[in-house]
Amino acid sequence: MELPPGWAALIDEYADHVGAERGLSANTVRAYRSDLTALAAQVDVAPDMVTLSRLRGWLAALGEAGAAPSSVQRRVACVRGFFAWAEAEGHLRDNPAARLKSPRRNRRLPRVLPAGVVDELLAAGADRAAAGADPLAVRDLALVELLYSSGLRVSEAVGLRLGDIDRERRSVVVVGKGDRQRTVPLGVPALRALDDWLGVRPAVSRPGSPDAVFLGARGGALDPRVARRVVHEATAAAGPGAEIGPHGLRHAFATHLIEGGADLRSVQEMLGHSSVATTQIYTHVTADRLRDTFRQAHPAPELTAPAASADRRARRPATPSSAGGSRSTAPSSRPSPYAAPSRAAGRP
Repeated sequence: MELPPGWAALIDEYADHVGAERGLSANTVRAYRSDLTALAAQVDVAPDMVTLSRLRGWLAALGEAGAAPSSVQRRVACVRGFFAWAEAEGHLRDNPAARLKSPRRNRRLPRVLPAGVVDELLAAGADRAAAGADPLAVRDLALVELLYSSGLRVSEAVGLRLGDIDRERRSVVVVGKGDRQRTVPLGVPALRALDDWLGVRPAVSRPGSPDAVFLGARGGALDPRVARRVVHEATAAAGPGAEIGPHGLRHAFATHLIEGGADLRSVQEMLGHSSVATTQIYTHVTADRLRDTFRQAHPAPELTAPAASADRRARRPATPSSAGGSRSTAPSSRPSPYAAPSRAAGRP
């Protein structure tokens, strides 16, 4: 695609900047290139001729094309970063994107599989791994177990190296977004599944294979697209409505931890979020948990149609002692990825 004058060189230089100096992944750099190339084609003028009005026209075109709000936000962030960099480097006199705002995004709560459904799909994966001599089935189980036990992004999981697994500390060292390194604990089922996979990994390895934990069928590093397909197939086998991708397992990991009593800061660190605000979306709870909390904490816990105010006052205890003592406030909890005895026993 032939771009208006000045764009190609600036895009190349910016891609080098975000890749080398900001440490963004190759996939992110590729997405930035694509976004900026599409912008250049849309505005159809040189970079120093771009105005806020033209950028708003580009935004409108994205909306008319049906781009998802999350996609629009990502592209706006890319464009704002590009023009801020170009101004700071002296390539442009002004930053036309300084006042560019993306449309508000309605944050939908992620769909989360119940812990029992996750147990079932992991047990089914264990059965497949034990049923035959296919080392890839063992790999697939290890991948799914790891994603649920650690909450890793799929890119982080396929990027793991053999030396990143610390068996003594039951953890993995992960290099996440922005080259930020973190250590994430692993549950016993995930460690067992990883050990089983590493035991058969030589059957897949070839001369010159990388030291990646997960290998593809031909001995190369496992492609993220293949990893996503593995997770979709594994979860679909658990029944109608259960199919999710790797990010769905990440949602399940975070939600089940919080429902089990984990504090938000710890979950933030394990997920590798730079801001706790990103983690707060996982503070949603199930309807059952809400009902339990309501019954334990509210002075009028009956989950029935509202009674007349006089009836409510008659039922309401004046003090804890008048009701025969204070009501228990111990929260109910669900199994976390680190406490799953039902899955640990009998899993290879």
